[in-house]
Parts: sequence; structure tokens; C-alpha cells
Amino acid sequence: MNLTMHATGEGGTDVSDLEIDEFERGLLAVSRYFFFCRAEPERQSWHVAFAVAVERWGPDIGLPVAFAMSTLVRALMDARADYASLDPFAPEGRDRVSDDEALRLRMLHHMRREQTPDARDAVEALTQGCMDPHVIRAGLSLAARFGCAAPVRQRPALRVVS
Repeated sequence: MNLTMHATGEGGTDVSDLEIDEFERGLLAVSRYFFFCRAEPERQSWHVAFAVAVERWGPDIGLPVAFAMSTLVRALMDARADYASLDPFAPEGRDRVSDDEALRLRMLHHMRREQTPDARDAVEALTQGCMDPHVIRAGLSLAARFGCAAPVRQRPALRVVS
């Protein structure tokens, strides 16, 4: 497998230029650890992906989100061995996305909003024209469970009560 891990500063787009919500921005962070784990399995960064998801959304939402994202990452890697992802451990890369990451976020953005024609175009661009059914199924599964209409609970904050 030939996963390309880019150091920050090598091309890409600012995250703020994408029209994504906070949930989708969280998906970006979680997915990068899964892609990194595929590139360097000995680092076992999948642990970090699950921890980031639980920290962000709590265990009830975070664990299913991380599992759904791992399924999508696996499907994408089977469809495209040359997928380019930014290094999740580089702090300066948090505000940037690779072109492939932007396409994946665009696909999920449209799937979560049930914008079928735009989602189809994004899948085609992401899979380089092959319209892989596993990528589509994994994306739609994540979108159905965590769509824009479905409330995503934030982890409760602790308060001091006197």
C-alpha cells in the first residue's frame, strides 16, 4: 500500500475555505489518525482516533463515529492506495486539508444533507471515477447515523453546585 502522508505546508486548502460544520471538522481529525495508522501500523494511532472521538463527543457518540470513520477509511484505502492525507501529529496542519481530504469532507457534507447529485459528484471525484460501492456504503452509513437532522450530543460539562 502506498499511502501518501504529507507534511504540512505542501499544498492543500485552508479548512476555513471548506463549507463544513463542526461535526465534519471533528471527522477530519479522527480520520487522519486512521489514515496515519494505515501508513505506519506500528504507531497504532487508531487508539488516538478513538480517544479523540470520545473526548470530542463522549463515549455514546464518539465510539460509533470512530468506528464508522474507520470503515470509511478502510473502504477508501481499498479503492485508492494513493490517497493523500496530512500528518495528524503536525500541529500546523490542523487548519489545512489535502485535496483528497477536501473531497472526502465534501462527499460527507453532501451525504449528511441528502444532496444526492452533489454527493455523487464528490464520490466520483474522490474515487477517481470508479464509484466504489464500499466507499458509497460506508459514507452513506455514517451520514445516515450522524446526519444534520440527527442531534449530536456534546459531552456534558461538569459544574460545581453549591
